[in-house]
Amino acid sequence: MSATLVPPRPPENPFDTIRLLQEELAQTNREVLMLNLELEERLEALRGAEQRYRRLAETAPDIIFHYELRPAGRVTFMNPRVAAIAGYEPEEFYADPELLFRIVQPDDRDRMDSVLRGTAPNAGMTTMRWIHKKGAVIWIEQHHVLVQNQSGDILGVECIARDITERKQLEEQFRQAQKMEAIGRLAGGIAHDFNNLLTVINGYSSQILAEIDVSHPYRQDLEEVVSAGNRAAMLTRQLLAFSRHQVVQPRTLNLNDIVSDMDRMLRRVLGEDIELVTVLDSSLDLILTDPGQMEQVIMNLVVNARDAMPSGGKLVIETAMVDLDAAYSQQHRSVAPGRYVMFAVTDSGQGMDEATMARIFEPFFTTKPVGQGTGLGLSTVYGIVQKSGGTVWVYSEPGTGTTFKIYIPRSDKVEEPKEDQRAAKQLRGTETLLVVEDDESVAKLLRFALQNAGYRVLEARNGEEAIALVESKENAVELLLTDIVMPGISGWELSQRLAKTRPNLRYLFMSGYTDNAVVQRGMLDAGVPFLQKPFTPTSLVEKVRLVLDR
Repeated sequence: MSATLVPPRPPENPFDTIRLLQEELAQTNREVLMLNLELEERLEALRGAEQRYRRLAETAPDIIFHYELRPAGRVTFMNPRVAAIAGYEPEEFYADPELLFRIVQPDDRDRMDSVLRGTAPNAGMTTMRWIHKKGAVIWIEQHHVLVQNQSGDILGVECIARDITERKQLEEQFRQAQKMEAIGRLAGGIAHDFNNLLTVINGYSSQILAEIDVSHPYRQDLEEVVSAGNRAAMLTRQLLAFSRHQVVQPRTLNLNDIVSDMDRMLRRVLGEDIELVTVLDSSLDLILTDPGQMEQVIMNLVVNARDAMPSGGKLVIETAMVDLDAAYSQQHRSVAPGRYVMFAVTDSGQGMDEATMARIFEPFFTTKPVGQGTGLGLSTVYGIVQKSGGTVWVYSEPGTGTTFKIYIPRSDKVEEPKEDQRAAKQLRGTETLLVVEDDESVAKLLRFALQNAGYRVLEARNGEEAIALVESKENAVELLLTDIVMPGISGWELSQRLAKTRPNLRYLFMSGYTDNAVVQRGMLDAGVPFLQKPFTPTSLVEKVRLVLDR
């Protein structure tokens, strides 16, 4: 069988070949052009994303930085926020590779080192302290993520550092407030029981001292007992003021009047080697506070300043009107914006470091030698000012002296006349008094003192007994002398119940302290007769006579 022969293809037209190649080239050019357009769009999108990222990074409220670990450890990006938070410009980090380590407080540098060396866990968070360019300590919460290549090698780290200094300060203030509140409750409870004991001790010792002759062999010993009792009473008053459990009777007053009235006494306390200068604002607004407690604040601050100047110096007392704005309130969260009366005490003494200033308001903390201070002076100041709705701020540096500034809200009320403290000429009386006291030893002293002054004394251990005695037709009770805090019916509630049926009955309240809800925030209305425990028989009968004669 013969093979079929295939005729050869005719040779191609070279012009056709050229035409086909031209078409293929044109198609390729079109595809390249499309790729270029697509690439340009992607590059534009990438540039836009980079610009958006840079804008976000540069305007972020936190510090954002990139640290390149390889080939050499250095900061390759630092946003401008670092200047506002830490005081350094980004260019300073670019020029000095070690600056990022040096701004960290030495105790925290190991944590920063582990982050920047890539040994810390990926996508972690750590808290550390930075040091501002001007020396202040800044608390930083730093989040980081590792930058790695496809092989898993760590090339660097990207970090966001947030300033949490204010949050740390608020946390510390909260912890301090909790601690002070706990100690305050303890101090208030101790002072309450102790005041009942002191009322008996001081009461009987004062009564005996008034009756024995000056030549009696035990006269000097008894005077020492009375003196120790008075010092103990002062200590309990400080405890109560610190714990804010003291019953106070605030009234509107001008702080300048208190400072002026105390001027001579303050100069005696300071001595001749300390110069006292007073700068009082004549246009001072009124404040609402307890005058006795404000005197205690001034005295404690002056004594504290005196002890800081053992070799003499200068003490300046100043009053002024100040407006604390929202910016100040933002920095000092316990202060609401508004107009305040400022009272400042500045000494030229030894000053304090930060560690000491952090503890000065703690009860029983003192830098004085053992036996020379109770550590209650400044804690008492703190408690009184807080109860007056004010706040205390301290400014001090070692070797440059100290300034205590107290801010108390101004009052719109009219100034009240001072209470007449003069004792009645005739302290004795024959009226019928009802004593309501649950502590038997205190009740016994009250009966002893009042009966010696000629009064007829009825006694009740609680509110229920008191109501029964007052409502009895046999007893024409003219004055009710009652403790405020008692089991069952409180003294204040007792007075409110009896007022409905005995509108002419007079009242005299007494207490070692109160945290009872019937006396809001431990305050009695201005003008309500009150006797603070411990008291002497003389002060008791003076107060009773004044209330009866009012």
